[in-house]
Amino acid sequence: MKRILASVLTTILIVAMTLAAMFTLVRATIRVTSIPSPLQRAVAIAAELFLGVVLLLGTVWLATHLAVRIFAGKESPTPGGPLG
Repeated sequence: MKRILASVLTTILIVAMTLAAMFTLVRATIRVTSIPSPLQRAVAIAAELFLGVVLLLGTVWLATHLAVRIFAGKESPTPGGPLG
């Protein structure tokens, strides 16, 4: 039961984080395209690309990390320990 609840909550968390990242990136794109100076716009575009990579890679990392923690099997015994 705990595994099912954790799976559902993880799915909801990942969807919410992805949507929040996308809304943030769209809002940033709208602001960046309205900058009149070409030099400032170029710097803002580079910052926006970096922000997008960090946000979306962080979301993917969190999703895989939580999935592994939820669905991983039991740890194997330490080498050299008793077999029974």
